[in-house]
Amino acid sequence: MSDTTLKGHCLCGAVTVEIEPAQQVLGACHCGMCRKWTSGPLMAVHTTQPIRAEGPVKTYASSQWAERAFCSDCGSSLWYAFTAEGAHKGHCFVSAGLFEGTRDLPLSSEVYIDSKPGGYAFAGDHVRLTEAQMMAAAADGMSMGSTGSEGEQK
Repeated sequence: MSDTTLKGHCLCGAVTVEIEPAQQVLGACHCGMCRKWTSGPLMAVHTTQPIRAEGPVKTYASSQWAERAFCSDCGSSLWYAFTAEGAHKGHCFVSAGLFEGTRDLPLSSEVYIDSKPGGYAFAGDHVRLTEAQMMAAAADGMSMGSTGSEGEQK
C-alpha cells in the first residue's frame, strides 16, 4: 500500500474499497448511462490497478465492454470497469464520493460534454470532450482522467 492509496466505503458502510489512483485528479462523465446510474455526472478517480473491495458488491454488465458495480445493500455506485479484451481492459473509474481523500482533487476532464444537461456547469480550465471526441480518444488509448490536449475543448 502506498501513500496515494485511497480507502473508502459505500453509504451504509457494508462495502469497503481501496484503490491506487492512476493520477491525483477527478474525471466527470455526463453520458446518459452515468447520469441514469448516479442521477448526475459520474465523478470518478481512474485506476488501472486491481480494486480491493469487500462486502456485498453486485456487478451489472451495462454494455458489451464494461460493467458497473454497486453495493447490493444501499445501492451506492462503486465503479465502472472495462471488461472486454483490448487496451482498456482493467481500466476502472471509481466513484469519488466513496473516498474522503478526493475532496481537494482537481477536476481534470469532463467527457460526453454534449450530453450534459444545461442546468449545471463545472468551472475551471480542463479537458472537455464530446461523445465523438471521447470515442476517438478511447480508440487512441486516452482515459477519463487524462490530461492530454488532443481534442480538447475549453
